[in-house]
Amino acid sequence: MDRRFLGILAVIVLIFVGIAAFSGGHKSSNSSSSTPQPTNHVEGKGQKNVTLVEYGDYQCPVCFAYYLPLKQVYEQFSSDIYFQFRNLPLVSAHPNAFAAARAAEAAGMQNKYWEMHDKLYENQNNWAPASNPLSFFSQFAQDIGLNVNQFKTDYASSKVNDSINTDLAEFKKTGQQQGTPSFFLDGNYIANQNFADPQTGRPSVDKFAQVLIAEIAKKAHN
Repeated sequence: MDRRFLGILAVIVLIFVGIAAFSGGHKSSNSSSSTPQPTNHVEGKGQKNVTLVEYGDYQCPVCFAYYLPLKQVYEQFSSDIYFQFRNLPLVSAHPNAFAAARAAEAAGMQNKYWEMHDKLYENQNNWAPASNPLSFFSQFAQDIGLNVNQFKTDYASSKVNDSINTDLAEFKKTGQQQGTPSFFLDGNYIANQNFADPQTGRPSVDKFAQVLIAEIAKKAHN
């Protein structure tokens, strides 16, 4: 009986070892599919196959200066181009910028990314100097109809954190010096002064339009 019992016990041990080995291999294969990806927040129909990407910082005063002119540009060219926003929080100058990017990404997980994007810029003066900006962000979440508890959970998640860091890594690949806003038109860097009125130095809807019309015409002839 003792030998028979020992034999049965050995078989059971081998079975458990086999299960553990199989489970470990399965877990390993899944981990490779969870690599963080850059964000993909895009507006517009893109009928002319032109894409304007802005790398922005929600606490940046210059980004705020561009915010309203850009909204007018989107409205004017919404059928022709794609507009994409990616995160470039410059935390050394703007300590709440990463937190604001978290708020936008968390709202995006409930399909309200652009609504939070607008709230953050339109209320920049309120939350930017706050010691606890999450209280403001939670109110914005409520204002735009989010599940606030889910918003707070997503806000604190590693998924949101990783997506912002991946945007930062993507910008680094461009080789450009970090500064916001930074614009790329069909992958080519466009310095901010190309979108500014030469007299005032302020962002100009007309200047944006000139650059976009030229790019649309270029694409049409290629």
